[in-house]
Amino acid sequence: MAASDKVPPPPVEHAIDLPQAPAAALRALGTAAEEWGADFAPAAAGSAGAAGSAGAAGSAEGTGGAGGELRLPVVAGLRRGLLSGPVAVEPAGGGSRLVFRPVTQDYYVETSAVMLLSMAGAGALLAVAWPLFPPLLPVAPLGGVLAVGGWFLVLSRRRDLGPEEFLASVASHAGAEPGAPGSGAASTAAKRE
Repeated sequence: MAASDKVPPPPVEHAIDLPQAPAAALRALGTAAEEWGADFAPAAAGSAGAAGSAGAAGSAEGTGGAGGELRLPVVAGLRRGLLSGPVAVEPAGGGSRLVFRPVTQDYYVETSAVMLLSMAGAGALLAVAWPLFPPLLPVAPLGGVLAVGGWFLVLSRRRDLGPEEFLASVASHAGAEPGAPGSGAASTAAKRE
């Protein structure tokens, strides 16, 4: 099979079940998006106007219900970025199901953190190399300070904020308990269709 014949994998799907009606779920989605600094453009049809979020009306093509377009800022370790794609809110059982399918992702590396970690790595090498090179003994404590400083300035503050955490935020705004069955992190799923 030629490289041009390969079919791209389907987008990852992130979903959460909420006990509220779709209109309330859309309001919670709009509130969470505003809190996260995300850009949520509700679809023009139906109850999507109740989301309470500013922005131009988007298209929810292929989402199968009320929803819109979501541009979500994310943090993944030393990378920051933006996930964009359709979000759908569909009736499910006695509540609703919110589904986010990121179609595009744009990441960049935080160069300042990489530079600090590089300096910390050099300091760690300096701290452990002095027994092999005794003239380095006077600067070995500086190497230890650089290594520990890199830990406290970069690695101890590292966090991940992605679609799962966003959906848990939507669940908390919808009044559901995050982590409880049928809401929050317990039902957040990242799966391929």
